Amino acid sequence: MNHHASRPVPVAPARGPRRGIAIDEMRLSEGFWHTLQSVNTGATLAHCLEWMERLGWIANFDRTAAGDTAGPRPGWQFSDSEIYKLVEALAWEHGRTGDEWADKTLEALVDRIAAAQDPDGYLNTCYGHAGQADRYSDLSSGHELYCTGHLLQAAVARHRTVGEDRLVAVARRAADHVCAAFGPDGNQGICGHPEIEVGLAELGRALGEPRYLDQARRFVERRGHGTLEPVVLLDSSYFQDDQPVLAAEAWRGHAVRALYLAAGAADVAVDTGDGDLLDALARQWDRTVERRTYLTGGMGSRHQDEGFGEDWELPPDRAYCETCAGIASNMVSWRLYLATGDVRYADLMERTFYNVIAASPSEDGRAFFYANPLHQRSAANEVRPDAVNARAEGGVRAPWFDVSCCPTNLARTLASWQSYAAAVEDRTVSLLQYAAGELEVRLDSGDTVRLRVATEYPRTGTVRVDVLDAPGGVDLRLRVPHWAAGAVLDAGADERAVDPGWAATGPLAAGASVRLDLPVAPRWTRPDERIDAVRGCAAVERGPLVLCAESHDLPPGLPIEEVRADRSRPPVDTGDGATVRVTAVRPAPAAPGTPPYRPGPESAPDSGEAAELRLVPYHRWARRGGATMRVFLPAA
Repeated sequence: MNHHASRPVPVAPARGPRRGIAIDEMRLSEGFWHTLQSVNTGATLAHCLEWMERLGWIANFDRTAAGDTAGPRPGWQFSDSEIYKLVEALAWEHGRTGDEWADKTLEALVDRIAAAQDPDGYLNTCYGHAGQADRYSDLSSGHELYCTGHLLQAAVARHRTVGEDRLVAVARRAADHVCAAFGPDGNQGICGHPEIEVGLAELGRALGEPRYLDQARRFVERRGHGTLEPVVLLDSSYFQDDQPVLAAEAWRGHAVRALYLAAGAADVAVDTGDGDLLDALARQWDRTVERRTYLTGGMGSRHQDEGFGEDWELPPDRAYCETCAGIASNMVSWRLYLATGDVRYADLMERTFYNVIAASPSEDGRAFFYANPLHQRSAANEVRPDAVNARAEGGVRAPWFDVSCCPTNLARTLASWQSYAAAVEDRTVSLLQYAAGELEVRLDSGDTVRLRVATEYPRTGTVRVDVLDAPGGVDLRLRVPHWAAGAVLDAGADERAVDPGWAATGPLAAGASVRLDLPVAPRWTRPDERIDAVRGCAAVERGPLVLCAESHDLPPGLPIEEVRADRSRPPVDTGDGATVRVTAVRPAPAAPGTPPYRPGPESAPDSGEAAELRLVPYHRWARRGGATMRVFLPAA
């Protein structure tokens, strides 16, 4: 059995020298992630439960158990998955805090879920019962295996925090059913939405059941042969069914599907020792991050298929950057980090955490962004505060969506955030994401190390680590982000400049202190010249935060499209944002009905007076109400 499987972590590879810390090995005390996690605990979990009860999504299990499935069924065909993601979030929440409400709520949901399971282990409220389509009759769009995958992930969270219980038994029967139905002698199909691969692999790790990993491997190997029925206007790349995983050079098609598949494939590669598959995923990560990823870490530039565009196709105003794609991106990067130890994966995770995942929830945790564009041309205010909203393209956070995958995905991610903050390898603790709190980490030797992290990151760049207890000593590694040129490590007698990558110490005993100073002053960032949509523009970043301009901070009557930035002056720090010098540029008026083009070479438009424009962290945009917004500012 995997020696990490019993620890409360979302990802526990069966091979490899490093592991993420368990959710109960770090306690946040204050700051950015403590606030977000506390809001998730105090508001978002109950908010998700209330909406899914109100809409009848949870009651679908009751109707299935009662045999009352002939009438209309509330919710999309994949709504079961949202209940499973909430159950996973509740499992991590109870495992991390011991919260009784989370535990009782989970148990009550499991009672209803278990009652709907068929005798052979099949569990779905949309297919396979009286008045419904047959099981697995629509593998392209039915999402049955996708839903089962989320059930299995919920059971992994429960098993690793509590142990064997009714949810784990339900999941085991469901996984056994999938192996029987889709094994070597069964249905040779695949699900249009990957997720079963991750669920099977991780449940196999947790339960020590190799059959589940074998079935996950089969699903990965079957992908890419055009077996799924096409959807109108979308080809097989939408499902990642156009190329085998080993052959692909970059991620394409529906972004969440592509990334969930990559996460499952990474689990298979690591646990089977398939170096070729792991190399292929690393190659795809490289190409996608280099050419198909936004400054925020967002992935997905097309609304039509919620998918990736071609290389350099990164329009800021049509960026989709679904919140779930950001979460899925971190799922892949985390697995690749654990497999390789390459710091670049943790760098992308930080970018995505702060500028996609943290951007989605409102301050009260009861409204969310679905899409995360980098340029908003109109001040959107259309939101139904007490009703289901269409999938928003951005500009306004809504309390619930017709397709509400993002709120429950956020809930499970924030509930388990600690597990991505640090990693252990032999006697080394690597700090990957910075937050104030205490760590009590068991090393591979069995010794327990206690650390205290004091920081106001990302508002300031100072991270202090005090070693409270370290029998036998502990080595520390602190991640120096790729943007942090000029960082300094002070380990007492050893003070030195450190390059981006790792700032490492020798063995430290109890009483030792280490301080890392990261330069978080705001800086100009320019895009690659091959990104047509933002050529001639620049953005401002401050530490890990992408900043943006909102119309709230513009003079009355000045459209955000007429602002030009003076990049000859460095941005001025304002605490957690910046100000930049800008001018208003007004092109010469044209006759009514004239197309927006002019003959001849470019001529300089009229410029108004210079002014200072406030920029705010992108994750906070639209909190003051509807606004126009842009991340990339054209040059003056």
